[in-house]
Amino acid sequence: MSRWIGAVFLLVILAGCSSTMRTFQPVDPIAPDRVSHQALEQIVQAHVRDGQVDYPAIQADGKLDGYLRELNRIDPTRLPRRQDQLAFWINAYNAFAVKGILDHYSPMTLWGRYRYFIGRDYQVGGTIINLYDLERQVLIEQFHEPMMHFAIVCASTSCPKLQPWAYQPDQLDHQLDHAAREFINDPTRNRFDRKQKVVSLSMIFQWFEKDFAGAAGSVLAYIARYVDDPELAKELAQPGYRIEYLEYDWSLNGIPPKESAHVSAS
Repeated sequence: MSRWIGAVFLLVILAGCSSTMRTFQPVDPIAPDRVSHQALEQIVQAHVRDGQVDYPAIQADGKLDGYLRELNRIDPTRLPRRQDQLAFWINAYNAFAVKGILDHYSPMTLWGRYRYFIGRDYQVGGTIINLYDLERQVLIEQFHEPMMHFAIVCASTSCPKLQPWAYQPDQLDHQLDHAAREFINDPTRNRFDRKQKVVSLSMIFQWFEKDFAGAAGSVLAYIARYVDDPELAKELAQPGYRIEYLEYDWSLNGIPPKESAHVSAS
């Protein structure tokens, strides 16, 4: 995913190696009205604390592989509502991102990011997809919801925090709003110097400037919707602030998995 690669030459390669998903043909399909994210909810409730993931504990409890098998039995295009489909894909991304770490892929290096986002395939509804295509061709192209950038988590320290709950269709608007406000107001990810009129932002806002500006007119106008300080919000909505971008920290967002873990073909 270009958000995570950080090198122009690799972006060119990635743009040429992705293929758009069109159809799903799950074996033993789960009916749309029986789709559940309860297994993922149980996993993150038990093993995520303030965004820190206990990967060895997820290895040990064994629930994740079962959830991934369920994802492969679902045709997401048959889910009836936009929020059903969006919640499904956000949860799928986060589950696959965790699985990649358990299988000892890592985005900490340039080559590692290629392998983690492009080289590792997953299955949804009988169709193969990687994290790059899931973000670019599904979440961005189909849903046009900038808040999803604060919900999907690629297992790195500078990413948004992995929440201790799965995204649920009937709670999705509230959950996305929470994730956006938490990320934007986190001083380890974004800083606002009102005296110097400088904002230091996460690289996510540079990588996906088009998404945020398209929704609000500019990156700062988008951020102004979610900052806690109403006076700062007014200032950001007007010209005058200079933007800088913070270095991205690719270190793991938790306890590393055990080296003895079995690498699955899931």
